[in-house]
Amino acid sequence: MTEISLRQVRKSYGKIETIHGVEFDIHDGEFIVMLGPSGCGKSTLLRMIAGLEEITSGEISIGGHVVNKLEPNERGCAMVFQNYALYPHMSVAENIGYSLKIAGVPKAERQQRIDKIAATLGLKDYLTRRPAELSGGQRQRVAMGRAMIREPKVFLFDEPLSNLDARLRVQMRAELRRMHQRLRTTSIFVTHDQIEAMTLADRLVVLNQGHVEQIGTPAEVYNKPATRFVASFIGSPPMSLIDGKIDGGNIFVQRDGGARLALTPNRADMAGRPVTLGVRPEAASLATNGAAGTVAARVDFVEELGAGRIVQADLNGTPFAIALNDERRINSGDTVHIDVPPDAIHLYDLATGSRL
Repeated sequence: MTEISLRQVRKSYGKIETIHGVEFDIHDGEFIVMLGPSGCGKSTLLRMIAGLEEITSGEISIGGHVVNKLEPNERGCAMVFQNYALYPHMSVAENIGYSLKIAGVPKAERQQRIDKIAATLGLKDYLTRRPAELSGGQRQRVAMGRAMIREPKVFLFDEPLSNLDARLRVQMRAELRRMHQRLRTTSIFVTHDQIEAMTLADRLVVLNQGHVEQIGTPAEVYNKPATRFVASFIGSPPMSLIDGKIDGGNIFVQRDGGARLALTPNRADMAGRPVTLGVRPEAASLATNGAAGTVAARVDFVEELGAGRIVQADLNGTPFAIALNDERRINSGDTVHIDVPPDAIHLYDLATGSRL
């Protein structure tokens, strides 16, 4: 059983703390994705789990054993980096089996394991080629094969798909998911790409400036963002956020007396409280001009996505996105009327950003 536990893990460089008491558990066989913007600390956290970075304080355990003092090669982890770091003078087979050769594994056993890994990753026809003769996706599969052949307790992926083009990234996401379903090895994957995160993860760990903002399944994080940051980061386009206050318990009033939207249920306990209201683009729709309960906005531009469109509008100075899948004609500068179902509204404390 290979569970991973982080307890109050901190990292400081001199007087500057970059990881602030991170604490969570990863279950045996789980695929966890650490997601966040550049500079949020996700790669630093991964490197601390691997033993490539010392932790300033706290505790990391793998398989029930504290590993703070263990060297990287003693932790049972295999890491796949953004840079493939393959040996250019070696063949695919030699790259995959190099760690076994160094460990003194007999040639026959080594070849057997190389063949098995190559078959798993679709590399059997490329074993005699060198890295320069491979595509980017094939090189990344070789890098994964080199990690897999060690039969690690834990896989650590540090943005391994970032160097691939869009089509290859989609293919490699599918291959990673299939590989995990076969092997069921505990895995941690770091990315800033939310689509990558949502499609791969059993659970997401959303990070911001060295803090954990939310932990949950992709559906939980998308449908109930725990903070304003998560709401603004998850989704493409993200949730539209409007600052204002609650009036009388059942009406939201935009700052400076702009849009007014009905709330469900009645929030009389928060009457007069400054809040941020959030709406997913797919929850909003365009209504007949002047229909009761709608709010007027001016269209900035329309994004054509093929399967649908995103109308980017200006709601009294606040950006607001509406997802459409019909063919109605809408142009920049048009005035539209937005309908927002009360039960599709998310509320966040304006000062703390926490979900209400």
